[in-house]
Parts: sequence; C-alpha cells; structure tokens
Amino acid sequence: MLIKQMSVFVENTTGRLAELTRVLANDGIDIKASCIADTVDFGILRCIVDDPEEATKVLKSNGFTASITEVIAVELADRPGGFADVLEVLAAEKIGVDYIYSTIRSKEGTAVIVLKVEDPQQAIDVLQKHDIKLYEFKELAQMG
Repeated sequence: MLIKQMSVFVENTTGRLAELTRVLANDGIDIKASCIADTVDFGILRCIVDDPEEATKVLKSNGFTASITEVIAVELADRPGGFADVLEVLAAEKIGVDYIYSTIRSKEGTAVIVLKVEDPQQAIDVLQKHDIKLYEFKELAQMG
C-alpha cells in the first residue's frame, strides 16, 4: 500500500518547472499526481510518477536534486465531508498528516488523495480497519 513519491528541488526561476517536466516527458515518464510548495527562491515538486527510480536518476543526471519518499493514496467520497471523514479516522488514532495533495485522475463519485503521514504503516492499518480504500501504485496508473 505504500507508494513511492518523488520530491524534486526546483529553483524558482521562469522555465525551470517546464524544463523539469520536459526532461520527464522526453524519458517517457508520466506524472500521475503532483503538488508544489514554494518560497521566494525555490519550490519542492512532489509527484507520483510511473517509474520513480528512473525519474530520479534522469532528473539527477540533468542537474536536479531529487529523492524518493513513501506516501499512501486514499479513496474518499467526492462530497462535502468526504475528506474530513478520512482525516478524522487518522486524528482519532493520533496519526499526524505532514501534507496532502490530490491525484490528477479519479473515478466517478470519488477522489483520491495522497497523504504523507508520520507513521505510514499505522495509518494503513487504521484506514483498512475502517474499510477505507487504499491504492497500490498500479491502480493509480490505470485511472483516467
């Protein structure tokens, strides 16, 4: 249930993000989900790609700083309160959420959220106990 996420340090200059995504595209790597957090000088692009090891290698060889982190992907009802339902399950078990972002693709009536949590295995156990669907990477790759 753990999914490998790639994090890339990106200088906050015009065209740098375009260069990064072109490098991935030229290598045939598809971005399945992404978010970027930025400051005045730089940003961190977090994304789920179809081959994180290859993507990290390719980006490093093109002058980018990239690393891999494990996250989880959770399905929730696409309605008011659907996200709160999932977060309340985690909060009740004192599992902190470091950050979240949504996937680019989802199924009708549902949304898929990527979460970086303090204790991924505990989060997986708790969410499964509450019958909350967790995605494997191959399931994310087939959406859309």
